[in-house]
Amino acid sequence: MTQAIKAEGVGRNHACSSVTRRNFLILGGASVSVLASFGTGSEAQELVSSSYTRKVIGKLSALTPGTAVSFNYPTDDIENLLVMLNEEAGGGVGDGRNIVAFNTICPHMGGYMGEAEFRAEHSVLGPCPLHLSTFDLTKHGMIVSGHAVESLPQIVLEIDGDDIVATGVMGLFFGYSQNPSGA
Repeated sequence: MTQAIKAEGVGRNHACSSVTRRNFLILGGASVSVLASFGTGSEAQELVSSSYTRKVIGKLSALTPGTAVSFNYPTDDIENLLVMLNEEAGGGVGDGRNIVAFNTICPHMGGYMGEAEFRAEHSVLGPCPLHLSTFDLTKHGMIVSGHAVESLPQIVLEIDGDDIVATGVMGLFFGYSQNPSGA
C-alpha cells in the first residue's frame, strides 16, 4: 500500500501529512476524516475547542514572566496552571507567543504538580512527586523525563483585549475517559 501511495506522488511530505500523528491521537480517529476535508491550523483548533465553554482565566496586565497562576477549567474541580514563559511556546498566545496553560495532574499516575513544581528557568513543570516525570511547556507539555508516556493536557487560549480566555483542551485529563466540557 505504501508503494501505491508513493506511486501516486503522495508521500510523507505531501497532502496526506496535513493530519499529523499528534492531531490524530488528540482528536481521535473519527475526527480525522473531518479534519482531512476541513484543514489544519486554526481550523483544527476550532474543532478541538468547539464543545468547550469559554472562560476568562486571567488578565495580561497581571501576568509576570516566570510566574505560574492556578485556575480551574473547564469545571471547578479541575486545576490548571497559567504561565508566561521567558520564551516562545507551542500553542502560546500573546505578543511573544509565550503564554500557555496546562493541567496540573501528571498523566502517568495522577500525581499533583502545582505552582511549586514550575521551573521558570527551564520552562518545565515537574518533577511529579510520584515518579519524577517532567514536562516541557514550550513543546505542548511533552514529557522530557520520568515514567509518563503522554504529554500534559494543554488548555487552548485566546487573547481578548486584556483578558486571557480558555476555549478548549488538547489532550485527556488523567482519570477521565472523556473530558468534561464545562457546559
